[in-house]
Amino acid sequence: MKVINRRDFLKTGLAAGAGLTLGMYIPPIVAGESKPTTGKTFEPNAFVHIGSDNIVTVISKHMEMGQGVYTGLATLVAEELDAAWAQIRVESAPADASRYNNLAWGTVQGTGGSTAIANAFTQMREAGASARAMLVQAAADLWKVKPETITVQEGVVSHAASKQQASFGKLAELAALQSVPEKITLKEPSKFRLIGSNNTPRKDSRAKTNGTAVYTQDVKLPNLLTAVVAHPPRFGGKVKRFNADKTKKMSGVVDVVEIPNGVAVLAKDFWSAKLGRDQLTVEWDDSKAFTLSSEDIMEQYHKTAEQPGLVAREEGEAAASMKQAAKTLKAAYEFPYLAHASMEPLNCVVNYTGKECEVWNGTQMQTADKYAVAKTLGLDPENVKVNTLFAGGSFGRRANPYSDYIVEAATIAKAIKGKTPVKLVWTREDDMQGGFYRPMYYHTLEAGLDEKGNLLAWQHRIVGQSILKGTAFEAFMVKNGIDHTSVEGAANLPYAIPNMQVELHTPDNIQVPVQWWRSVGSTHTAFSTETFLDEVAATMKKDPVELRRELLKDHPRHLGVLELAAEKADWGQALPTGRGRGIAVHESFNTYVAEVAEVTVKDGKFTVDRVVIAVDCGIAVNPDIIKAQMEGAMGFGLAATLSGKITLKDGKVEQANFHDYTVLRMDQMPKVEVYIVKSTEPPTGVGEPATPIIAPAVANALYAVTGQRFYQLPLSLKA
Repeated sequence: MKVINRRDFLKTGLAAGAGLTLGMYIPPIVAGESKPTTGKTFEPNAFVHIGSDNIVTVISKHMEMGQGVYTGLATLVAEELDAAWAQIRVESAPADASRYNNLAWGTVQGTGGSTAIANAFTQMREAGASARAMLVQAAADLWKVKPETITVQEGVVSHAASKQQASFGKLAELAALQSVPEKITLKEPSKFRLIGSNNTPRKDSRAKTNGTAVYTQDVKLPNLLTAVVAHPPRFGGKVKRFNADKTKKMSGVVDVVEIPNGVAVLAKDFWSAKLGRDQLTVEWDDSKAFTLSSEDIMEQYHKTAEQPGLVAREEGEAAASMKQAAKTLKAAYEFPYLAHASMEPLNCVVNYTGKECEVWNGTQMQTADKYAVAKTLGLDPENVKVNTLFAGGSFGRRANPYSDYIVEAATIAKAIKGKTPVKLVWTREDDMQGGFYRPMYYHTLEAGLDEKGNLLAWQHRIVGQSILKGTAFEAFMVKNGIDHTSVEGAANLPYAIPNMQVELHTPDNIQVPVQWWRSVGSTHTAFSTETFLDEVAATMKKDPVELRRELLKDHPRHLGVLELAAEKADWGQALPTGRGRGIAVHESFNTYVAEVAEVTVKDGKFTVDRVVIAVDCGIAVNPDIIKAQMEGAMGFGLAATLSGKITLKDGKVEQANFHDYTVLRMDQMPKVEVYIVKSTEPPTGVGEPATPIIAPAVANALYAVTGQRFYQLPLSLKA
């Protein structure tokens, strides 16, 4: 009996039930393969290719990791091109920062920070409009009519008076001879046909459904070996000595090599490599390794917070005003390390020949990865080619500032002198215990009220590792010792408080590797500020929405989502006993989100039953994707709210897989309602902003039922 894996099952159309046969043949992804072409191609710019087969190919400079960017960028091009949505295809751009840089990041090509649509909104529309103008001019020359008398609709170029028309494909060759227009006019929003519409099905869904989407695990090269690495159990540990005698005798194992951060086992397949690693005997040198526990770190943070930190924001006289306050409130918050825990663990394919190197993987930062591989292998960056594939999630992890796992793959290829291509695969345990977490943080907050009960002063002190120090981003994102990502959401708090001070301590003696995690600094600042403000409201005997409304009078977009969420959630209406509502509002990545959570408390446990989300992200390019991203980002944040926690004991990470680092289960997902504010403002990001405020909304809802305040994540009811 022939054994067939799930992907091949989908690809060949052998679905359950007689009669369904798709009849596809999907060849393996091998080095040097090129896609078949059908005639000449019209390439007016770096982002649009139109073939004589009438297919419009949009080149995406951003990686598709589930966020819908392929669809979003295609929508922008198709809108101005007036193409039919069915004729649009999307391909990943090559690693070339000179043409495909993220305009929000300068000269760097990459995806992250919820910048994809925001930075490409005008650029991709101009690409589509330029192509359209050249097609129209080609038709005008062919038909000997004026360009302004020609119309374009659903991929067809027409001239009504002469009753002539042509598809893009038929005009492609002539259009390629046209000069690129120096000036173009973009559509007014009132003329949008696709932008703002839900008539744009996702461009990645079909391939992901039928198994043809190409991920790193799908790459097959001649003589490819799979590498699995034994990493030190403590951060900073090194290999002292190892014995691979048993491993080398195992079937399928080809080689064992030591690399700077462990021992790599190379085999003909993953399972052989994994079993071979299990048989290694490694003695680790922990003389310079990190050996503290989570409790040790937090104790250090508590002591650090007793002293003033670097000032990230100062308005008025917060310290003096606090001393004059008629009443003060204090609170302290603890936040654990968090893993990214994306569906696809880290992996990478490297083909190093000694003079050149080709890389395949889902990468968020092509520029950084390309240069890191070049440096590792001693190559000119021009001799490194990076192929960007789909990624099964990332949440920031694949945008590693050090290109850690990609460098690891290149290092292994170098260790075997480029004799064969290498596919590095991290197991779930490797991924969970490999570091680069959302940092652990400790916050202290103090608020002062005057004699009339008005909010007079606010002091906020944050302690936590910098994710930027020591990276290429430090030069422009760390100012006067302040890591912007550590204080975002706190240093730009929008509430009208006359005296405010935000301070930061950045410990430099913690060796746990950290980096950005979906919504970055707001993951902790939104919780502390929004729950503490609710506590202030209770002390002032004010409704939480009423207080926010007063304090946001000068911030109409914050106020807009607050009002919309409260209205749609029936704020103020009574709920049955045991149920409560909580609200939170926050801005991150220039997007404004308010969430209302409804919870039920019963028998010492709680469930989150309903979440109402209001979002203002400027022009809504793809409303259905915005809704999906709000739902997904909220669910991601809810997982951390309920159970997300990475802990260390004697320097070793205690969690290993989804059994002890649980992500959100299907039965934990609440009913979600998403409301998008109509706007003519430029579009902003939607991949992250719904993540940070679900935790404070839930905590505030639980207070409404139980009277218990929460100062730690994940949340836990008192016994």
